[in-house]
Amino acid sequence: MPLPAADSPYETRLDGRVVMITGASGGLGRPLALGCAAQGATVLLHGRTARKLEAVYDEILAAGGPEPSILPLDLSTARAQDFATVASAVQAQHGRIDALVQTAVQLGSLGPVEHQAFDAWLATLRADLLAPFGLTRSLLPLLRAAPDASVVFTLDTRGQEPRAYWGAYAVAKAGLSALLSILADEWDSTPQLRVNGVVPGPMRSPLRAQTHPGEDLSRLPAPEVFVPLYLYLIAGQPKAESGGVIDAQAWLRGA
Repeated sequence: MPLPAADSPYETRLDGRVVMITGASGGLGRPLALGCAAQGATVLLHGRTARKLEAVYDEILAAGGPEPSILPLDLSTARAQDFATVASAVQAQHGRIDALVQTAVQLGSLGPVEHQAFDAWLATLRADLLAPFGLTRSLLPLLRAAPDASVVFTLDTRGQEPRAYWGAYAVAKAGLSALLSILADEWDSTPQLRVNGVVPGPMRSPLRAQTHPGEDLSRLPAPEVFVPLYLYLIAGQPKAESGGVIDAQAWLRGA
């Protein structure tokens, strides 16, 4: 089954589904959270700052969506017990989870490796690689409890094609691609579990403003345009497509 066209409306409802979005107050996470709620999903909003999550919470309720939950957690310092606590809370409230969409990101410092601090690398790797692993591992029993479950990693071109000065961020994103391939292989014979990656590419986001200061962001696509692609991966994608890494810029062009 081909991916839905970028300019086609998303029609599959998510009523009754429980969807966790990491980085839910960020440039990509916020429109994803609003989009999932608009389709009827109960959204679990993760982020580092409770105040920002509360703003997204209020937006969802104002739009008439199901009441979401807020899960504040700093992924750069989180430990295994923190992820276990998140899983226990989801178990107690919902008994399962239908999708885990990981958009949270920490850029860290850019520059030559010889000028980068060990502790800065550790924090970035924890946020961008170890936390997605830890959350997926802790939530796996709840994903298995769903009739159709999806894990979506947000990747980056610098992880697919590492370049000078991108440091821990590129290493973490490359590792995330490897984790995706491992999970797809391990879940090959589990029909209700899917895992995919999306490489959004340049978009109008705070992260892009950090990595490309001075760039005219208005010329880049808004994060909202990628929502239908993520929604398709959350619900509607056949098992045979699991394990894919999608170039979202090519998808926008219809390629």
